[in-house]
Amino acid sequence: MSALEMVAIAWAAVAGIYLVLFLYHSVVGMKEEDHLYLSVGEARLEAEQKEVMKRLNKLESVQHKVGWVALAMSILTAGMWGYDVLGQLF
Repeated sequence: MSALEMVAIAWAAVAGIYLVLFLYHSVVGMKEEDHLYLSVGEARLEAEQKEVMKRLNKLESVQHKVGWVALAMSILTAGMWGYDVLGQLF
C-alpha cells in the first residue's frame, strides 16, 4: 500500500467523522428555538433549551476542529497526488 493510499484512507475516515458530526449537529439543532415565550409553569423548557445550547456549543467546537483537519488532509492528499503525477510525467 502506497503512502498516498494510506493518506486517502485516513482522509476518508476523517471526512466521514465530519459528516456524522454535521448531521448530528443538524438533528440536535432542530430542537433549538430562537425565541422562547414561556409562562411560569413552563420553566423546565428553558432549562431544556439551555442544555441544547450547551450541547451545540460543545459540538460546534469539535466540529470545527475536525473540519480543519479534513481540509488539511484534503490539501495533503491533493499535493501527494500531484507530486505522484508529476513524477510519472517527468
